[in-house]
Amino acid sequence: MVNHLIMAGRPKIFDKKEVVDKAADLFWSKGYEAASTDELLAAMGIGKGSFYLAFPEGKRELFENALEQFNNDSLARLQIALANTNKPAEQVRKFFREIAVAPKEEHGKGCFMGNTVAELSNVDNQLKLKAVKRLKQLEQLFYDAVKAAQESGELKTKEDPAVIARYLLTMWNGLNITRRMYADPKVLGGLIELQLKILQ
Repeated sequence: MVNHLIMAGRPKIFDKKEVVDKAADLFWSKGYEAASTDELLAAMGIGKGSFYLAFPEGKRELFENALEQFNNDSLARLQIALANTNKPAEQVRKFFREIAVAPKEEHGKGCFMGNTVAELSNVDNQLKLKAVKRLKQLEQLFYDAVKAAQESGELKTKEDPAVIARYLLTMWNGLNITRRMYADPKVLGGLIELQLKILQ
């Protein structure tokens, strides 16, 4: 999506998705409260006039856009993988195993949605609930994958798929804190394999 904004009589053209991605990366690294408007403008490479024309409600509106866009991009990868496989449980395992081999700088940032829930729980309940909603969408993907794997025989466990999905979400949240402490792929890989034993 390209925005055409007018500043000082001249059109300012930028790709809205691109600038929101840049803002999301800063929010992910610093958090909502710590990321200043000036830092966001520098990261996005746009001026204050263009910023407020694109996001009239300012930093909060930008953050909501960043949450939505980041979540959609992240979930889309897993959704596509699950839609194109007859082994959904294996795709979920792969999803978790990829955490261990992520770049070190990503380990240091943890989970954008989880960070938001933790940071804003006592500050901005509305934004916190938006992040919670997106984490529950991930939980729903886990549920659908586990249920399909049980029905096809890929998984032998008779455990309630809703409980397994919630366990996997808890595992995701926990790993995104632990990876900040242990960025070593071998350490993370061992922890992940141990916890993935639930998918049998």
